[in-house]
Amino acid sequence: MSYDIAVLGGGPAGMAAATEAAQRGARVVLLEESAAPGGQVYRAPPSGFIGPVDADRRAGDALRAALLASGAELRTGCRVWGVGGGPLVPQREPAAPFRLDALDSDGRSFAMEARALVLCCGTHERIIAFPGWTLPGVLGLAAATILLKAHGVLPGRRVVVAGAGPLLYAVAAKLLKAGAEVAAVVDLAHRTEWLRALPRLAARPDLLAQGLAWRATLVARGVRVIAGAGVTAARGDEVLQAVQVEGAWIACDALCIGHGLVPATEATRTFRAAHRYAPAEGGWVPVLDADQRCSVPLLYTAGDGAGVRGAAAAPASGRVAALAALHDLGLLPDHAAARVAPARDLARAAKAGGAMARMMALRPALVRAIPPETIVCRCEGVTRAEIEAACADGAADMNQMKQFTRCGMGPCQGRICGETAAELVGMHCGGREKAGFATGRLPLRPVPMDALLGEFDYADIPVPKPAPI
Repeated sequence: MSYDIAVLGGGPAGMAAATEAAQRGARVVLLEESAAPGGQVYRAPPSGFIGPVDADRRAGDALRAALLASGAELRTGCRVWGVGGGPLVPQREPAAPFRLDALDSDGRSFAMEARALVLCCGTHERIIAFPGWTLPGVLGLAAATILLKAHGVLPGRRVVVAGAGPLLYAVAAKLLKAGAEVAAVVDLAHRTEWLRALPRLAARPDLLAQGLAWRATLVARGVRVIAGAGVTAARGDEVLQAVQVEGAWIACDALCIGHGLVPATEATRTFRAAHRYAPAEGGWVPVLDADQRCSVPLLYTAGDGAGVRGAAAAPASGRVAALAALHDLGLLPDHAAARVAPARDLARAAKAGGAMARMMALRPALVRAIPPETIVCRCEGVTRAEIEAACADGAADMNQMKQFTRCGMGPCQGRICGETAAELVGMHCGGREKAGFATGRLPLRPVPMDALLGEFDYADIPVPKPAPI
């Protein structure tokens, strides 16, 4: 199967990119791992599930309707585990079309090619380790929104919501509406940080009004908001029973926590695209031009995977990337005129989104406060002390630390522990930029071996002739 443009990721950026390109006559395919496009913010409920229709649901439905009407091919339930082609060809050979290897919803392997590739891979949540963070009942803010939006399930009955950024207040308000008791909202940001962000937030009065409505809901329900503080420990007999904030323990059966968002750059790292470290944008991000082009020809990235700017900015960035791809493929001669409106929309939305992203930037003090015996990599059971011992033994960057400790080699492939581990390595080697990031490798996502190997007999395995003595 061959296409003009493949779009990887069906969030708001991916849906807008695929829609824009298909409406202009390109052969487009959109691949999404979930059962329906929408991403985290505009997540679609399961078939047959009747839930509340709020502003996010209406915005997501509008994007989904436009996508379905555009003529783009939509493949949902697809787990893309491999990328190739493009620059990933033998030395001295010309670049080939991009190749995507994936598993469909039935676990069958398939591959496709495209002349251009738009990556809209979104983000993963940053959670900085603390004692007790591996207890059942502790979950990310993003996980809580999935439970609420996609399944109508409460993470607990008495919940503490903690971390940084506007998602704190969105989750707390939705929990209250769904019938949970919110014991406290613990915000790392001081009130002065929110006040400083107001001028930029005013660029999107609709988003500002939404945030104020969330805060008003908390005030009306008497929810305690603890500003400039964080959760320092969690305790419980086998399951969560309480969290510690400012030296006091708050009883709860669930903690929804998130310390910001990290752009998902697994694919751009695999293609060896240029990256830069930008804490205010979430961390390591691809180096892009004004039209979302990466340093690799015909490779583009949009949405929060290109730098955290929020769901409101994502559709515009997807459209900008799609228009650039069409132009570079020779399918859009009037590129300059076509990009004016989406570029303007992107600049406007990014102003407010950037203010929120800066508030969600990694706070190194959280990492410095991690006790030595605390597990950082829960997949491999690696503690802070073991990471620092590796640094003392000579591990000078993330790849070496990974080799010394196995940190980041589990099923999550460093998505959960990577930020904490990199900050710890950076403390020993001279900063995050020197610590670098783990080299992008395949598979991009965990896949069962039998899906990749297929059926074979040992007699089918070629055995080379013995080397001459």
